Amino acid sequence: MCGIVGLLVKTPALREQLGALMVPMLIGMTERGPDSAGLAVFGQPLDGGKRKLSLYSGFTPEGNRFDWNGLTAALNGAVKADARIDVQGNHAILTLQGDPEVVKTWLRATFPKVYLLSTGRSIDLYKDIGTPAQVAARYDFANLKGSHLVGHTRMATESAVTPDRAHPFTAGEDFCLVHNGSLSNPYGVRRMLEPQGIHFDTDNDTEAACRFLEWRLREGDELPVALQKGFEELDGFYTFLMGTSTELALIRDPFACKPAVVAETDDYVAIASEFRSLAHLPDIKHAKVFEPAPEEMYVWKA
Repeated sequence: MCGIVGLLVKTPALREQLGALMVPMLIGMTERGPDSAGLAVFGQPLDGGKRKLSLYSGFTPEGNRFDWNGLTAALNGAVKADARIDVQGNHAILTLQGDPEVVKTWLRATFPKVYLLSTGRSIDLYKDIGTPAQVAARYDFANLKGSHLVGHTRMATESAVTPDRAHPFTAGEDFCLVHNGSLSNPYGVRRMLEPQGIHFDTDNDTEAACRFLEWRLREGDELPVALQKGFEELDGFYTFLMGTSTELALIRDPFACKPAVVAETDDYVAIASEFRSLAHLPDIKHAKVFEPAPEEMYVWKA
């Protein structure tokens, strides 16, 4: 049992309040996911050839904070990425110019214990162990700004409680997924994707779903087509909530046994596993509130 939350604001003025509106949603899902939490937030895309990498370090063996400035200086000296770093707790957002794959290769070779969480022009991602309230405070979620976000609270059932196995999961650029449920064939999906050159970082079943759907997008499918192919290949019980740079998307498996509620107004679309995480939202009494139908795709544009 896990909790999912999503929020897309249609009114530009609300983008400044995105994090403040979301934090009660995430904390409202604590009982569904007390061991770890995370979110991906989408903001104004970077210009030109710039990219952002969301990174996680943990602590050094001596208990000191990781030397992010040292990493950035070494990177700029090695590959001339014109990189800068913004640090928040154990996480950092590395903004760079040029090919992110070159930087990723350098990071794996030079700082193998630094974990890459996401890549893109508009996505920032934070996830960690702890209760949703603890994680939200640690990374100052209340002050996040942007057009839409995807969040998750985890109750681990099939892999360890570690930051890298928390949700959201990402693949490619500006794509993330959170999941409430369980897949029965993640290793079959892995065996299908690994010959395509797709690398897996964890044993979490959600990563298999994330990498399958991103693979279909990279192969040229539009998001609804990729989701339809997901119905054909991903076996299990699930509610998936996904974010791209321009979209928020929700699907439930054919049996729809994992809960989800949507509230929509002229100002926002809000999604949660239970209504209690939506009750604080502005003008919620006049929102269109509904339970998404099984095996139906819901896609909202940012």
